[in-house]
Formats: sequence, structure tokens, C-alpha cells
Amino acid sequence: MPLANIEIEPETSTQKRTARTVFIGTQGIRSGWSMLIFLGIVMALVLLSRVPVNRLLHYMNHAPGLQSWVPVVSIAFPALLIFVATAIMAKIEKRPVLSYGFTGERKLSRFVFGLFGGVAALSALVLVLKMRGLLIFDGQTLHGKGAWGYGLQWGMALLLTALFEESLLRGYLQFTLARGIGFWWAAFVLSIGFGALHLPNHGESPIGILSVVGIGFVFCMSLWLTKSLYWAVGLHAGWDWAETYLYGVSDSGQASSQHLFATHPSGSLLWSGGATGPEGSIYVIPTMAVIALGVWIAWGKSERRKESAAVLAIHP
Repeated sequence: MPLANIEIEPETSTQKRTARTVFIGTQGIRSGWSMLIFLGIVMALVLLSRVPVNRLLHYMNHAPGLQSWVPVVSIAFPALLIFVATAIMAKIEKRPVLSYGFTGERKLSRFVFGLFGGVAALSALVLVLKMRGLLIFDGQTLHGKGAWGYGLQWGMALLLTALFEESLLRGYLQFTLARGIGFWWAAFVLSIGFGALHLPNHGESPIGILSVVGIGFVFCMSLWLTKSLYWAVGLHAGWDWAETYLYGVSDSGQASSQHLFATHPSGSLLWSGGATGPEGSIYVIPTMAVIALGVWIAWGKSERRKESAAVLAIHP
């Protein structure tokens, strides 16, 4: 049959609506497509910035006085890229850029509470390991100005790390995936993903991965109750700072060369954590449970009171 004799039926309005609903839902772009666009933007930004960032870090590694700032700069760029990608998606989706986990009340107080809570929780875990003879203190390695300087630099680097990981996994992706499959399923999937990101770390262990998944879920729990990530960012940064700098233990299998105290694990890997650090010790499990309980005590009751008040307002 000649092509000229073939009739092409015009696209009906029903077909147009069907094609549109594949991409657009009641809340705008469907969550799956939004996540793909977001990750595509992140990958594009990484590719565009990789060469100049690597050149800058190479220069800093060979410049006198700048080497100690390499950890700060190396994490500042990924954190900035996630913020830029989130800002682009916020523009596309017509939402405030802080709506992905950084709204809510009492931002500063919750951040500070989390910061000190992270240091306290890790210190309690270290104390248990020390008392059980599973962590040996070898003495103080930094003094005076050097101790303060490195402490500040690691504080900045680990705060940026916390912002990067929370903004990525419990910020835009949690908000967007929750639109598609619900908050708690999204929390479960992304907490598993958080653990998977730590698998390549040299020295990581099964208990270490389990603790990462667990704390990821606790962070999602705090997000649900407080409607923000400020406490999670604070606890994440405080915990990592106490590990990496204050006590000089490994953080998910990674150790720093500049820390206030020098320590080393002793005894069974199951109990001491070995090369993984305190997060690889079996004692991290009750520590996570206590943190989760603290989150519920701090905000769970107030959340239930708000829900009760809302029900009474609707049905007096």
C-alpha cells in the first residue's frame, strides 16, 4: 500500500492526557521523574566541576600551610553541588529551597542540641569501650594552638559532611520519594542506601553497616517528628567530630592523621569494633536504641499533642 494512502489519525485529547499523567501528577512532576532529573543535575555538576576541583586540591596538597584545609575544601564542593541541584529542582517544582527538610521551628536550638548530643553519645560509647578494655588511650597528640586549629578545621569539614549527606539522602530524595511511596517506605529505602554508600570504605564491617542504616532511620524519625533536619545535621556532625578528631578512632573504617587523642582498639572485633571504629562494636546497637528513645521522648509526645489538638479543632 502506498504511504500516501495511509491515514494518520490525529492524537486525541485522551491520549494527550494519558501521556501527560505519566509525567505529571496531582503534586506536579511525579516523584520518580523528579529524582531522575535531580540525580542527572548532580551528575552533570560533578562532571563540570571535577577537573577544576581536582586541580585546586592538587595545588593545596603541595602548598605550604594549605594541606590541613584539604578535608574542608574537598567536602565543601559536593555539599555546594547538592545545594545547587536542590535549588534548581525547587525552582522547577515551584517550592522554597528550604522546603526539603530545612523548615520547621527552633532551628538553632535543635541543631545545637544535636551537636552536643552527638559528642555525648559517642563519648558514652567510647567510655564503655575504655572501661571494658576494648579501647586503649595512647595519649594526647596535639597541644595548644595546633589542637584548637585542627579541631576547628575538622569541625568545619564534618559539619559540611553532615550537611551533604543529610541534604542528599534525607533532604531532597526523602521528600521526593515520600511523595511516591510514603514517608516510612522512603525512609527504609534511603537508610538502606545510606548503608550501601559505606560499603566501599576500607575497614567497614557488617555491624558498622547496620549502625549506619540504624542511625539513618533515626534521622528520618527525627525528621518526621520535628519536620526538619537541624537536629540530625547537628548529631551527625557532633558524632563524626568526636570520632575523627576528639578521640582519634576510625569513622566507618576511615581514620584521620590529625586528632587530639591517639587510641587503638583491643580485643575481639565484635566487641571493640576493630578497624571500623566504635560503630563496628556490638555496643553501638544499644547506643542507637538510646538515641532513638531520646528522640521519641523529646518530640514524640509533643507531636501526639499537636495531632490531638488538630482533631479537636476539626471535631470539637
